[in-house]
Amino acid sequence: MPFIPHTTDDTAAMLAAIGAGSIDDLFDEIPVKLRVPGLPGVPAGLSEAGITRLMQERAARNVASLCFLGAGAYEHHIPAAVWEIATRGEFYSAYTPYQAEASQGTLQLIYEYQSMLAGLTGLDVSNASLYDGATAFAEACLMAVRSARQARSRRVLVPRYLNPVWRKVTLSLVAGQNIELVELAASAGRTDLAALAAMVGEHGEDFAALCIPSPNFLGAFEPVDELTDWAHARGMLVIAACNPTSLALLKPPGEWGATGADIACGEGQPLGIPRSSGGPYFGFLTCRKALVRQMPGRIVGGTVDVEGRPGFTLTLQAREQHIRRSKATSNICTNQGLMVTAATIYLSLLGSEGLRRVAAQCHANTRALVSALTGIGGISSPVSPFFHEAVLTLPRPVAPVLQQLAARGILGGFDLSADFPELGHALLVCATELRTAEDIAVYRAALAGVLGVAVAA
Repeated sequence: MPFIPHTTDDTAAMLAAIGAGSIDDLFDEIPVKLRVPGLPGVPAGLSEAGITRLMQERAARNVASLCFLGAGAYEHHIPAAVWEIATRGEFYSAYTPYQAEASQGTLQLIYEYQSMLAGLTGLDVSNASLYDGATAFAEACLMAVRSARQARSRRVLVPRYLNPVWRKVTLSLVAGQNIELVELAASAGRTDLAALAAMVGEHGEDFAALCIPSPNFLGAFEPVDELTDWAHARGMLVIAACNPTSLALLKPPGEWGATGADIACGEGQPLGIPRSSGGPYFGFLTCRKALVRQMPGRIVGGTVDVEGRPGFTLTLQAREQHIRRSKATSNICTNQGLMVTAATIYLSLLGSEGLRRVAAQCHANTRALVSALTGIGGISSPVSPFFHEAVLTLPRPVAPVLQQLAARGILGGFDLSADFPELGHALLVCATELRTAEDIAVYRAALAGVLGVAVAA
């Protein structure tokens, strides 16, 4: 709805109707010492022409960089039709479809989204999304603790090479409920299976769930079958943390081990969402049917009306708007409707074969990138096999190298040294389907120049 300014007479009439002398009287319960007298640092207002000129000047400072940075947000090709459709008024301005009779289009779209995500992950049920991958993982941990009746534990096993941002967000969200994340040791870029026995010996078999990222934050493959069966044999649930693009090629979580993972979650940004300086994104969450009552958010179901015609409606809605807050499975969940709309259109346009081609090209490009960069003296790739992104070790600290690459118009990757110092001067690089052989050659030449190493043309 457009902003409609009130005239002085409008304001006076409204104040008179409610018996207030001024607008300040409406806030008299706020102590004076808590009030802000002004907004220091905020410049004076501008005219429409002035603000337009200012924004154009700011926009002109933006530069197009060649991107080899992944680490949780990826530069994929987004077909033009995705956002042409998603930003139509029917979708762009639609809110939560509480009134099924007036929201069949939105409800059907969410139903199709849920069906696609359930198919990708090989599990039974999907909700209508969460804020982002980090909160989806946090909700998966909460869901597992609520569901793990056999263990009655408030501890979750988490591999060393989980996305560090996800770990931090989850710690913030679960600490107040006395839920503990217990880290598993790793070697060669993945969970150390030998460390599992030591973990059980130290803590006992008292864990609600085991998280298995696939691929993990380093792009490496975890031994998903062995880990899944190990966890289930000890009464734990299994939480799969997945890159959705990888699921076009890799075994879905629902097929891991003898009986499959119990919950799957991840970041939906690769499915048609631009990076947009960090958001908005959306998190996906799927599970086995037996756990659906513990799933946060809302679920859209298919039904028929009194005349037998197919239709769609909201079904399970165990959230704070609908029941007592103390009974809600989550008080921070959302359907992120616009992002889910774009993801549904993206997946519909690509289809299963198109998504497989995207995943395969990402993998091929990353292999080509690693091959090119490890040809530079002093650079090695210590973690293999990998998907979509890979670790490189450099002969010097990574941060200054990335700064110099940025000055040359290249986003060279993610510095791993702060989060994973045991890897040394480690750089996480990524090459999606958008990167070309020429792009890789440009990066190779620039990195060699920064390192002062001569390479063959």
